[in-house]
Amino acid sequence: MNARAAYIVLNRIEGIGPVRTRALVEALGSPEAVLEASPAALAAVRGIGPKVADAIVAQRAGLDAAAEEAAAAKLGARLVTPVDAEYPAPLKNIYDPPLCLYVRGTLEKKDEQALAVVGTRRASHYGAAQAERLAYLAAQAGFVIVSGLARGIDTVAHRAALKAGGRTLAVLGGAIDKLYPPENRELAEEIAAHGALISEFPLGREPDRTTFPYRNRIVSGLSKGVLVVEAGLDSGAMQTAEQALEQGRSVMAVPGRVDLEGSRGPHRLIQNGARLVADLPDILKEFEFLFPPDEQARLARRQDARQRLTLAPPEARVVRALWPEPDLDFDVLLRKTGLSSAQLMTLAMQLEMKRVVRRLPGRRLALLDEIRAWDPPAAEETPS
Repeated sequence: MNARAAYIVLNRIEGIGPVRTRALVEALGSPEAVLEASPAALAAVRGIGPKVADAIVAQRAGLDAAAEEAAAAKLGARLVTPVDAEYPAPLKNIYDPPLCLYVRGTLEKKDEQALAVVGTRRASHYGAAQAERLAYLAAQAGFVIVSGLARGIDTVAHRAALKAGGRTLAVLGGAIDKLYPPENRELAEEIAAHGALISEFPLGREPDRTTFPYRNRIVSGLSKGVLVVEAGLDSGAMQTAEQALEQGRSVMAVPGRVDLEGSRGPHRLIQNGARLVADLPDILKEFEFLFPPDEQARLARRQDARQRLTLAPPEARVVRALWPEPDLDFDVLLRKTGLSSAQLMTLAMQLEMKRVVRRLPGRRLALLDEIRAWDPPAAEETPS
């Protein structure tokens, strides 16, 4: 048995994990030696003892690395161990690197420039909007977006990265054949085609409350920094932020409304020194070594124009009415939008302050030329 096969088998042995395995490998010389050592030799390693040694011996004989690889291949996945060149370099430097990764999709060198975007499963409209905006802009800037495929903020972040034409990595809380939540199956297929699904859990392992903390350390470990968008104080997102700090990664947080439970986590992080993030430039400043000042300025200008199209529904209605025309008379806009005169006057002022429209003589409005470089706002849904 070679080292690669040994790591696959060790990953399937219950009761040891990455930290104990590392101690065994260091004491006995190689992962292969761990699978060949006597119970006494295993028990003599610090932190192991007779009970764990007996468990290793009882399990190792019935485990087959080749069979696990073959089963994974039928699912379109492959196994990546620390001795493989494809193994993500950032994970090698954490305290407890996974012994084996089950991967559907591709792992690339550019994945080392990754940003984790995490948060609550019960996101507010505000939280979801901020996660979508920031993940989209970060993906456009060149970050690979990492998250956990959970409901809420995770799902929003993955979708935003895909919408931006970027890469995204989803670290699963269970085995790759036990996808959770089930409604994200279609999203998972998109991620596998434009990034990767990743799990350290052997095939058949159901996700539960014990698996997600292990998942969280990989989310942070793969990333240069973690951005928290809405999270309770005892949430998995806060655990991911704590893991990031222990791993020497940057921690950032989006502030929220003070009366929302989901704001308590980000606000606590900001109070403790995390970077407050309101826009893309705040993220870029955290990684100045990746983005020279001129590149930061270019990305900020692009983000500034795009953000102006992050509009409230009434604002979007005005922009849609203006989109096909060079400019429109105020009275024509009233008819096209169905707004009252007072509403339209207020919206025109707001859009002018956002540098989306300009006022022309004769009570006319026009979109700024640079705004037309972006896709128009989506049409409002018609109630069924």
